[in-house]
Amino acid sequence: MKMKNLFAVKYFLIAMLAVSIFSCDSDDPEPVNEEELITTLKVTFTGTGNTTGVVEAIFQDLDGEGGDDPVITNPTLMANGTYNVTVQFLNETENPAEDITEEVEEEDEEHQVFFVTAGGAELTYAYNDEDGDGNPVGLTGTATTGAAGSGTLQVLLIHEPNKGGSGVSDGDPTNAGGETDISVTFDLTIQ
Repeated sequence: MKMKNLFAVKYFLIAMLAVSIFSCDSDDPEPVNEEELITTLKVTFTGTGNTTGVVEAIFQDLDGEGGDDPVITNPTLMANGTYNVTVQFLNETENPAEDITEEVEEEDEEHQVFFVTAGGAELTYAYNDEDGDGNPVGLTGTATTGAAGSGTLQVLLIHEPNKGGSGVSDGDPTNAGGETDISVTFDLTIQ
């Protein structure tokens, strides 16, 4: 009798193992692709022509929301100047820092960077890069400043924007939709 019970237990365990191995099918949920952590945003303005110098606007929040205040370096740009612009997104909780910009480049059809000014700061941004569909991305561009003044410069990275929305390809996020991966507002001085 004991031998019969051992065989029954053995077959039961084999059956359970087979069920667990073969129970995986295409109806199982896909793993969630969590958003990357962006702790740092760097916008580099490199003067061209008669505009000289390199200026960085930097936002760094290494402990995330709710902890210490972020460290912000606000930009001061020359009036009536032209700058080549590059944008970089980092996760500096990793060692070495993870360059999220690479993911944005790889998934360029799903991302767009926006530059929105307010107040007395005159700055226009022209996109120099585009995705595979010919729509703007915004990791590189040209900024042109107007007369001296001060205001704010908001830099946004939007995931899955409606790039065909009214004004979106011109840099207006109003009709972009999607999800904001990061939004930073700098104090902008033009002198």
